[in-house]
Amino acid sequence: MSYPGKSYLEHVAVRVHDIHWHIRFFREVLGMPLRECDGPTDNPRQVWTMGGVQLVATPGFEAPPSNAEGWLAHFGIMVEDLEAVLKEAASWGVKELPQGPNWLQLPDGLALELMQATGNAVAEVLAVDPRA
Repeated sequence: MSYPGKSYLEHVAVRVHDIHWHIRFFREVLGMPLRECDGPTDNPRQVWTMGGVQLVATPGFEAPPSNAEGWLAHFGIMVEDLEAVLKEAASWGVKELPQGPNWLQLPDGLALELMQATGNAVAEVLAVDPRA
């Protein structure tokens, strides 16, 4: 018997070398503010964004080569205005990946696939309280 209900991904945790850079990038480029912080705000151990990203501060972390087996492939992130996000991201010095201009690589090796949402999809998803 298969599971009769529905599921969704509530969050993904990734290790990052510079948590402050990633907090600013996810907030300022993608409009994903923090919803929770573990530790002092000036030196958090980990944070969770609205939209399902958990960033874990790992100062000595070095991402494995992008072709390493087992490494996270990418995050697919729906955005309200793809053109505006790509313009903002360009000022952050992130690397465009061969898959296209909506594929970006962050300094710790994390790859993002940015996708244009339709209608009010982003607002509707963000209105869900995953802890309720």
